[in-house]
Amino acid sequence: MLRLPIIPRMYIEIHVGDVVRLRKQHPCGGFDWEVVRIGADIGLVCQTCRRRVLLPRGEFNKRLKTILKHASEDE
Repeated sequence: MLRLPIIPRMYIEIHVGDVVRLRKQHPCGGFDWEVVRIGADIGLVCQTCRRRVLLPRGEFNKRLKTILKHASEDE
């Protein structure tokens, strides 16, 4: 039997108020999103058109490209 190594999932620490860039472009043309909810689903608001969406955490982790601004930088 072939055994494949178990690759641990990378935990990405995000907080409400963070601004993130996703890999796929939103239909309005925007790439940047603000995190407004954290849980099993991640709530996001498009910075271009203010549209609100919910992404499952696994899908969010796959689509995340970079964190542009951390919420703690506002202070």
